[in-house]
Amino acid sequence: MIDGNYVEETYRYLHGIPEPGLEEHRTSMFIADELDKFGFSVTSGIGGTGIVAKLDSGNSGINLGIRADMDALQFEIDGKKSNIHACGHDANSSMVLSMARDIAETGISRGILHVIFQPAEESLKGAELIIESGKIDNLDELAGIHLRPAEEARLGEATPALYHGACHRINVRIKGCAAHSARPHLGVNAITACNLVINAVNAVRCDPRVPYSANVTQIMSGTAPNIIPDRAEMTIDLRAQNNRLMEGLVKKVRKSASEAVKPLGAKIELEDAESITAAEYDEGLIEIARRAVTKVLGSSLEPVFTAGSEDFHLYTKKLSIRTTYIGLGADLTPGLHNPEMSFELSALSHGREILKEFVALRLG
Repeated sequence: MIDGNYVEETYRYLHGIPEPGLEEHRTSMFIADELDKFGFSVTSGIGGTGIVAKLDSGNSGINLGIRADMDALQFEIDGKKSNIHACGHDANSSMVLSMARDIAETGISRGILHVIFQPAEESLKGAELIIESGKIDNLDELAGIHLRPAEEARLGEATPALYHGACHRINVRIKGCAAHSARPHLGVNAITACNLVINAVNAVRCDPRVPYSANVTQIMSGTAPNIIPDRAEMTIDLRAQNNRLMEGLVKKVRKSASEAVKPLGAKIELEDAESITAAEYDEGLIEIARRAVTKVLGSSLEPVFTAGSEDFHLYTKKLSIRTTYIGLGADLTPGLHNPEMSFELSALSHGREILKEFVALRLG
């Protein structure tokens, strides 16, 4: 179907069919068909759209995985919902797919190569679905790759270790007492309780040497303008650069929020929702990735730390495997998750070659 510059033409095709998480049906079908043509043993439909494909050398060696995410983002533009690949997952999939094509042609001398095309990274659900399938239980090592905004890496640059932070969300339910707004003394205003929780969360302090944040990002309350609301729901979004600080931050925020509403007489329920662990990489794999980056680009950036989160790190946590995650410069502007995001397509070839070199260093 695609000839010429395979990685760029694949990107253009995938960019033209953006699909949100767990709805990547056309994307998944195209990738699975291509992998089958290359000679991989393909398992598709994982979680609906996920793919795990294997290339077996027939010789003993490690089980190495290379993972890409597939989902697009949803935006509302001029009153209409639009799916847009504004995070570069189409680029990530194109680089991994083109790497798989080239590796299949040259072959590997030892071990098994697994390529993983994961759905629903944006909703932080996809990695869990791949893990639960049991299709990668025998993995020893796993690497990922992602385009980076220009402030982290420029075209011709890459880091062998992109350190994402931890993310944790707490759903809050507050119960007060309804009353007529002309008689507020007869009620307990749930919105006032929300304000107390916001102030309490904003007052939480942790070690300033480690980046972290605690923010109330959603409030829902009220049924009519003349009623003191008796119920409210909130979301607290927590970020921390490492897992140890996140553990302490969660405890402090839960305690502060619980204590804050007591003087008002409101009741509060706190429910831990999504929780994504921070990056914890294997130093040996980082060095292998550094060698691959240097071979292709001539030099390598040092590890890069970013405040964003990634469900990739569930693979490390739940499978207890060695991992690293390559961040690729592409002169990407104005930034990830911006519907106007663009980058230099020549970076796709850089990513493909880095992945090929990484696989060659591990599987020969």
